[in-house]
Amino acid sequence: MKKADHMAIPYLFRCPISLDLFKDPVTLCTGQTYDRSSIEKWLAAGNLTCPVTMQKLHDPSIVPNHTLRHLIDQWLQLGHQFDPNYLATIDSLAALKHSLECHQATLQDKLQTLQKIRALSEESPSTNSCLLQLGFLPLLLELAFGKVKAKVVSQDHVKFVDQALSCAIKMLPLGELAPLNMLKEESKLASFLDLFQHGTFMVKISLCHLIEALPSSTETKELCDILGKTTQLLHEAVLLAANGSEASEAGIRALSALSSMESNRENLVQEGAVDGLVAYILGAERHEKSLAAMAMETLEKLLQVESAKEALVNNPNGVNAIVRMVFRVSDHEGSESAVSLLMIICYDSLRAREEAIGAGVLTQLLLLLQSQCNGRTKTKARMLLKLLRSKWDEDSKQV
Repeated sequence: MKKADHMAIPYLFRCPISLDLFKDPVTLCTGQTYDRSSIEKWLAAGNLTCPVTMQKLHDPSIVPNHTLRHLIDQWLQLGHQFDPNYLATIDSLAALKHSLECHQATLQDKLQTLQKIRALSEESPSTNSCLLQLGFLPLLLELAFGKVKAKVVSQDHVKFVDQALSCAIKMLPLGELAPLNMLKEESKLASFLDLFQHGTFMVKISLCHLIEALPSSTETKELCDILGKTTQLLHEAVLLAANGSEASEAGIRALSALSSMESNRENLVQEGAVDGLVAYILGAERHEKSLAAMAMETLEKLLQVESAKEALVNNPNGVNAIVRMVFRVSDHEGSESAVSLLMIICYDSLRAREEAIGAGVLTQLLLLLQSQCNGRTKTKARMLLKLLRSKWDEDSKQV
């Protein structure tokens, strides 16, 4: 590390506590990075906060920052040959982060900072990786959910939350989802729910994207389970999916993510998810591209709950909506789920069988069998035809 004595140490490579070059950089749940020895002394002294942000540490564990360690090693080896443009980008992002953390900055100042960050990430997708390395994700989530508001009334506040969430969402595909666990805190969950209820469509879409990411990581499955037990959230997600607006597809993605956990399905059914999905499927026919297939798959998961079968059969448009999805001229996406759903509800329900036949399911199935759909779908179609024929014979004998 002696080489560092002959070069100006970049701001990013200095520990905020010791102000020396990092030897073993580690990151806290707040997204702040410190040298291991410095932060361990801080915590050993009984401090339960982050030294820079002074946030309470809901998780005191420290995680090695391998990316930063690699950057420092590269910088030390290459010396003045280290890409100055890259280093300048890192330093400028670090300065923007400092602006967001500054307690003296106004909401308007921070909004302008977020707009700069968003513009940079749109100009160069690789910027999102740098933002993640610098701990922007937990910071942006803290800014969005750190304060509980009875009602989102300030236009600047709405813009601020919208920008913060838009920047955060771009980092989710990179796989670092642990910061989302801050939503387990009661106050932050309350803020999340408040935004879901009173926020703009753009804010609601962003919140749905956060929910969509949860099942993809073991770190956030517990949070997915918590949200699946939150009646207000489920109710709002169902309304969003069913309202036919530009945000409907985001609502479908959220319902799909929540339904991936078996423990959430009964709650989803109780909050009207079946009716919401049916409404979306009926409306999706008017659009060339939609998430109707995802809605069908979500319904298929929910039908593992007995009450969902009843809800689907009792919905005045339920069986008809599924029959329409059996054969679609443009594509066969969702056909397999449609056939599977009809097999489930037609097996036990005379009413479902009568409605399906009345809605033209036999013609739909015959068209499907003549189409270029996959073999598995055709096998299920034949099974459904056989089921309807055998049940029709049984029903006729009973009459």
